[in-house]
Amino acid sequence: MGILFSIAYMAVFLAAGFSLTRWLLPTSGAEEKLVFTATFGLVLLIALPALFALALGFTLPAALLALVAAGALAVAGLWPRHASSDKVLPPDGSVRTIVPAFWACVVPLFLLSVWLLHTHTLYYKDGGYWCGQSTYGDLPMHLSFIKSIAEQGLFPPEFPMLAGQTLYGYPFLCESVSSVFLLLGAPLKFACLLPQVVALAAVFGGGWLLAKNLLQSSVKASLAYVLFFLGSGFGFAYFLEGGVENFTRIFTAYYETPTNYVEENIRWVNPIADLLIPQRATLFGWALLFPCLALLARFALNEERRLWPALVLLAASMPLVQTHSALALVLICGVLFVRALALYRTDLHALRPWLLFAGATGVIWLPLMLTQILPHTQEGSGFLRWHFNWSNEGDNYFWFYIKNIGLVYILLLPAFLWAGKKLRWVYGGGLLILLLSEFVEFQPNNYDNNKLLFIWHLLGCILVANLIVDLLKKVDKKSVQAVLAVMLVFTGTFGSLLTLGREAVSQYQHFDANAIAAAEYAEENTDPMGRFLCGTQLLNPVLSLAGRPILCASGTWLYYHGMDYSVQEAAVRQLLEAPSEEGLAQWGIDYVMVGPSERADYAVDESWFAAHCTLLYDQGGYSIYQVTQTAE
Repeated sequence: MGILFSIAYMAVFLAAGFSLTRWLLPTSGAEEKLVFTATFGLVLLIALPALFALALGFTLPAALLALVAAGALAVAGLWPRHASSDKVLPPDGSVRTIVPAFWACVVPLFLLSVWLLHTHTLYYKDGGYWCGQSTYGDLPMHLSFIKSIAEQGLFPPEFPMLAGQTLYGYPFLCESVSSVFLLLGAPLKFACLLPQVVALAAVFGGGWLLAKNLLQSSVKASLAYVLFFLGSGFGFAYFLEGGVENFTRIFTAYYETPTNYVEENIRWVNPIADLLIPQRATLFGWALLFPCLALLARFALNEERRLWPALVLLAASMPLVQTHSALALVLICGVLFVRALALYRTDLHALRPWLLFAGATGVIWLPLMLTQILPHTQEGSGFLRWHFNWSNEGDNYFWFYIKNIGLVYILLLPAFLWAGKKLRWVYGGGLLILLLSEFVEFQPNNYDNNKLLFIWHLLGCILVANLIVDLLKKVDKKSVQAVLAVMLVFTGTFGSLLTLGREAVSQYQHFDANAIAAAEYAEENTDPMGRFLCGTQLLNPVLSLAGRPILCASGTWLYYHGMDYSVQEAAVRQLLEAPSEEGLAQWGIDYVMVGPSERADYAVDESWFAAHCTLLYDQGGYSIYQVTQTAE
């Protein structure tokens, strides 16, 4: 029943999204209606439960009130519009019709990505949960947030992976968007995937619409789409020599692919395999950003000034979904606003929509930045440090990007010179993103700047697609055009096709049947607020599957979120190897889990726990103890 309730819940939000599309974008065609129904529905799903949770906690009543609000919007969409509104044409006077190129591009990658999400997220096989290569490290972290938000009901949520740490700086709305379905009784996997599927439609559709709005050509838009989502550099060359085994290891080795081969300084990953599938913040951030940029192109370049309310709606929650997307939007808007100032100068009527857009968004963003984002820059190792040239380790600056990005990077300069003024202005926003990303490190892991760099790359793919199609049109023979087009596309995508093939066949076990059973017991028989003492291993069933807070999680996650976890990590070892009632009380420990990882990584004093704690569970190599609180 939980699955059925969740589907119905999602349907109401999509109906509300359709109503907003109908009112805010009355001239939209079928493709735009699909994309913005998904996007606006997602915006409401992200925002409404969170708003009610501020007053009621992240609970079922808050989720149901959000449903009522979304339902009211959906019903409002049935209200008849003014008769003339159906006759309004876009500013260019065109009539919106079905565009086959959109569907030919979006549907295959959408279906592929849904399949990858299915096989990479708690894929049940042989009694355990399995994953794919790209989700092995990130998914357990995301599961811990999703589960703990629903289990604890606190909002804003607490940080479940490190005692004494707030959740400042983490984009938790990309997790709570799934937590709401747990409240409705959905299984954890279904709760994860349902909003992700909607987000994929917004990402792929929004990316294509952005290219189409900028290039005014379905052919050019489709090429830009392919170059971005399937593009890659020349990393495949490292696998073409040395025998068949050197090539086939692409499909068997762990992260040795033509788009992610650190040994040879190949770091420019495929966005589907390594960003959209494993990184929820990127998926939901792009689901808001790409459609927003598609509207921004019309707003800024086609003078469709009535679009500013839609832009505000799409931008509103972005800082707490993915801060990188919010920053990219600010930089691109900044450049395009400079263009508007140059064109209109003192014409306040022409600039008024820009001011309304900026003002309304600023009013919404300011409290989010002051309470959730900025405090984290002053904690631990924080963010914002100087660092040059992204993740390049030893290569010449230009050669690094040539071999990583390939065809698109090589053609950027001639494509920029070939482009019209409007397209150059938009790419100016991309150049500003590039400049900032190449000199400022926003997280301890400078690799994460690729979340900004890929937005620059998206605009570069649009620029290069414009050049390639225009040059191919100058070739008289259609057969030669076709051969050249195939050669260019093959060169620009071969590496990514191999990477996606590797991702499709990759399988790794996350949790075996014993770990799942221990997590189920913990979920059903322990206090959701009770803190567990356990090891700092990456795969922790009580954290990821039961959503219980622990003393200290894996440093792989904590370090790259800028957190100083050294004291808690030392406390874990001390409490497992030399436990004491005082030490457990000092860290607020309510339960202790001792499993295979704890026994392998620590000299656990299990006799002490057996003597001083209550044994609740002891099966399949997992023991769970309840700490007995001594009366003062």
